[in-house]
Amino acid sequence: MIASLPMYARASNRAAHDALWALIRDGLRARGVSACDQLDYDTDHMDGWARPDLVLGQICNLPYRALFKTKVTVIGAADYGVAGCPPGYYRSVFVVRNDCTATTPQDMATLRFAFSEPLSQSGFGAPQLWAQAHGFQFQCIPKTGSHQSSIAAVAEGRADIAAIDAHTWRIEQAENPQTAELKMIGHTDVTPGMSFITRRAQDPVPYFDAIAAAIAALTVQDASTLGLKGIIALPQTAYDLPFPPKQAAAPL
Repeated sequence: MIASLPMYARASNRAAHDALWALIRDGLRARGVSACDQLDYDTDHMDGWARPDLVLGQICNLPYRALFKTKVTVIGAADYGVAGCPPGYYRSVFVVRNDCTATTPQDMATLRFAFSEPLSQSGFGAPQLWAQAHGFQFQCIPKTGSHQSSIAAVAEGRADIAAIDAHTWRIEQAENPQTAELKMIGHTDVTPGMSFITRRAQDPVPYFDAIAAAIAALTVQDASTLGLKGIIALPQTAYDLPFPPKQAAAPL
């Protein structure tokens, strides 16, 4: 069995994630669902999502709809209380260097766009769909591999603009000095946030109830560290979004 919450995992919130998992684990067991003792921090997130013994995972909605829609069971969307978004939804912030004269993302249409990876909704899918709606496509540099690396690419002048998951941006602002060199100039459209999943063909109800109870039972400190407000059951149609346009080149 495997359980992993990889989307916002980092050293600074590992203890809080462990506390959350302990509460979820005990809640699952109380509801007759087998659960492993500890979270897995070593398995690659794509490999974890594909495991037939997945107890709990957390997935971005672009890889979900591109690769895993028929392979996992969605339990509900994590609500991180992102400003300007309904519960269970999120968006990305467009960031540029402080000395940039652009006031909107359209002003950066022909400049260098840093993206984390092609299967990132917040770092690639949402901004390219936003650009398409405004009549252009961002010109990508090779993928950076993470939001943190995209922030570094812009701050260090290797790229001119990036789109960063709004919750990640809040975390990075608290931990990463390079964010002080950047400013926001816009947001992508709202899409479903990181969703809790388990293996396919499972009843999501006991999982949903265990997660909701666990979030409510977090200590004030752990809740603040994670920024997790709740879990929201979104309709399946909420995930039926278009893929990034084919003309949005994503050099690897």
